[in-house]
Amino acid sequence: KKDELLQNYAIKSERVHTINQLLKAYALFEKDDEYVVIDNKVKIVDEQTGRVMEGRRYSDGLHQAIEAKERVKVEAATQTFATITLQNFFRMYSKLAGMTGTAETEAGELWDIYKLDVVVIPTNRPIIRDDQNDRIYKTKREKYNAVIVEIENLVSKGRPVLVGTTSVEISELLSRMLNLRKIKHNVLNAKLHQREADIVANAGQSGVVTIATNMAGRGTDIKLPAEVKKAGGLAIIGTERHESRRVDRQLRGRAGRQGDPGSSVFFVSLEDDLMRLFATEKIAGLMDRMGFEEGDVLEHSMLSKSVERAQKKVEENNFGIRKRLLEYDDVMNSQREVIYKRRKHALMGERIDNDVANMISETSKNIVETYEDDYESMKHELLRVMAFEVPFKEEDMKKMRTSDMIDAVKEKAFETFKRKTDRLAEIAQPVITQVYEKQGAMYENILIPITDGKRVYNISCNLKEAYETGSKALVRSFEKSILLHTIDEDWKEHLREMDDLRQSVQTASYEQKDPLLIYKLESFNLFGTMINDINSKSVSILMRGQIPVQDPSTVRQAAPEQKTDYSKYRTQKDESGGIAPGEGSNDDPNAQQRQKQKLEPIRVEKKVGRNEPCPCGSGKKYKNCHGQ
Repeated sequence: KKDELLQNYAIKSERVHTINQLLKAYALFEKDDEYVVIDNKVKIVDEQTGRVMEGRRYSDGLHQAIEAKERVKVEAATQTFATITLQNFFRMYSKLAGMTGTAETEAGELWDIYKLDVVVIPTNRPIIRDDQNDRIYKTKREKYNAVIVEIENLVSKGRPVLVGTTSVEISELLSRMLNLRKIKHNVLNAKLHQREADIVANAGQSGVVTIATNMAGRGTDIKLPAEVKKAGGLAIIGTERHESRRVDRQLRGRAGRQGDPGSSVFFVSLEDDLMRLFATEKIAGLMDRMGFEEGDVLEHSMLSKSVERAQKKVEENNFGIRKRLLEYDDVMNSQREVIYKRRKHALMGERIDNDVANMISETSKNIVETYEDDYESMKHELLRVMAFEVPFKEEDMKKMRTSDMIDAVKEKAFETFKRKTDRLAEIAQPVITQVYEKQGAMYENILIPITDGKRVYNISCNLKEAYETGSKALVRSFEKSILLHTIDEDWKEHLREMDDLRQSVQTASYEQKDPLLIYKLESFNLFGTMINDINSKSVSILMRGQIPVQDPSTVRQAAPEQKTDYSKYRTQKDESGGIAPGEGSNDDPNAQQRQKQKLEPIRVEKKVGRNEPCPCGSGKKYKNCHGQ
């Protein structure tokens, strides 16, 4: 009954999570705003640049929920293998620098996070662009109508117009409005980003109208012909103030480059997100008192400054969020450094002997300290993990100190490990010798099946190195493969647990506690558990690892063929251990021959390079002959 209840709970909690994500997808994520649907796939749009982020997917089932909402193919859930914030990624470099036209507003953040100063370099030629005050309207409808009228006026004067929008949806709305007025124009948004350079390159021609999301034209200069310069240059129209001053400055900066003439103006309505949240009441009251009617515009430098103050508040809030995120990632970063250092050692193989010795020591110590008062449990755990008996009797255990017990178990563990690795090398050496001496010129690497009794691992090893070191290189390759495998598996699981922990600690703020502090304490415990688990799993596999044999000169397949796809661990078909039941009889003339055949490990052939002579002897390069 208890199992049944737990199973029901697991199913229901999964359903609650799924419903949560579906509600999020329907209520908080708008098509053509946060994401677009291209080729029947949901693709995320970068809020700042308006560009499609290829290959990026929302995690935790949210992307699948959006796919279900849009009725496109629901792809399989993804799992995070590694994670890092951009800030910590950049801080891994010993030297940092960068150039941008809009860093001045973020100088405080660049100093706080990276300890970098922002230096403003004067422009090559004086800027003569006319940056006009914001034009404020009561409703979005009035604002968009005013934008269309302004575009008509500017086109009639022969000036090119670049219209900046904050989302794909608004760019398409303005496009429909311009089509009604029969005004020719180009649309540049996340759905049409392949044409970006072409559209932007022509955006400076007389009377050309370009509607663009925030992605417009970075990396491509908008060149102006002489008649356009006379007419007043490129006109920039912003249809909404972005929540970051940087993005507004980037849009303004499309015009007035290298001393060219130009103008920029933002059209704002009290229904815009920024105004609605920060500046509505005062301005709405002012408009009512002054008896504003539909279509009337409010324009004053004081109002433009109040909009900038609102933007500053949002920027500070966003910086606070980014800083908090970094504080959480700093906890992960210290753990990341430990794991990646350990993984690097396993990958390079230089310190692998030390690491394995430390793992055996730590595992022995943990088992003894956990079961120092329970002989039977200690016996069971040592057999399960280390594959040897307790090296002392129960009556002796009562008289021994904990440190003496740890030393005895460590000594036995190292002795067992050395005996088993020596045995592994001894069994593999005859086959490696035979292959190297007879076919060494043909093969560079050799695959040896090693099993821990649960799973078969095909260990790749350099044939020449294995032969020369008496198969010690094979043992080293086995240790390396197992360490990498267990570190990767446990780290993936740990990332998921850390995500869950971060979600759950947020409720601590209701108890007037700091969620970050609780996160630090809990994550430390989780990390300790993960390290112990990596040690225990690695030691268990290394202690049990053996080449399955009938006698020292014969290497057999380690496990029967299973339905699970073990293609990456596949061994050669077993032909040495006789015939499976029902597969043949004494009358079979080949049966005896099959029984005598020895199974040789799979060998990986040396690859022929594309530009090397073809082995067929034609005299041509491999890529022009059999490599075509």
